[in-house]
Amino acid sequence: MSSDLFTDDFDSPFSPAPRRRKAPRELTGRKVLAMILAFFGVIIAVNGYMAHEAISTFTGVDTDSAYQAGRRFGGEVAKAEAQDARHWRVEANVARAGDGNVALDVSARDAANAPLRGMTATASFERPTDRRLDRTVVVREDAPGHFRGSADVSAGQWDLIIELSRAGERVFRSKNRIIIR
Repeated sequence: MSSDLFTDDFDSPFSPAPRRRKAPRELTGRKVLAMILAFFGVIIAVNGYMAHEAISTFTGVDTDSAYQAGRRFGGEVAKAEAQDARHWRVEANVARAGDGNVALDVSARDAANAPLRGMTATASFERPTDRRLDRTVVVREDAPGHFRGSADVSAGQWDLIIELSRAGERVFRSKNRIIIR
């Protein structure tokens, strides 16, 4: 037996019929137009969805009037310098209470470590990403220089704003980023 018998050089009655190639599809102007419209339709739909999500989750407004905020800036710098010169020590403790609210405990002392007397305190939790979620805390003085309050605040990052006033004039302001669990 020779190996020549097993080559494919001859047509066998058992070999499959030759495959017929399909005619290539014709690329017409309508098909190209449909592909371009589909491509840009997907792009426009995704951009529309992303723009809607961006607008509905962030208002984009950080300050009501940038001009007025700029005019007040010099006064704020002067107040901050006066505050630093007093060397007051204001400490806040934030903890989740048993009722689910967040309890705020503020202690305010002067440079001689004596409690600050005759002060009115205000506090708020401001969400860094969305002003609509800000919470004001009702703060009451339970001892000279010691204030307590609570608010319904969800977990996450917040800016704790504490302000102390005397005779209606703000004399202390602090803003600290905190994480509430």
